[in-house]
Amino acid sequence: MSEQPIRAVPVDDAALTLDELARACAVDPNWVVHRVRTGILLGGSADAPEAWRFTSVDLVRARSLLRIERDFDANEEVAALVVDLTEEIRRLKRRLRAVGIY
Repeated sequence: MSEQPIRAVPVDDAALTLDELARACAVDPNWVVHRVRTGILLGGSADAPEAWRFTSVDLVRARSLLRIERDFDANEEVAALVVDLTEEIRRLKRRLRAVGIY
């Protein structure tokens, strides 16, 4: 029996539009626009929000921000700080595992 190659599209190559990201997070698109314009979310590299595209990394970050804001009644700056620190801890743990320390 011959093996068939697995065909898949990497998730990061499947970019989401502003409306799709907002729908995936169950928020108004203005919530996303505000966080992109303040630098909390980075997916919007083009000038016009209609041209913005977001990756799965952006989706995970947006959902994390939203969860912190809602669960802890945190403002967007505090939520961004918590998410940034959480992401940094994950990166450091991966590096420690890679060298066999963690």
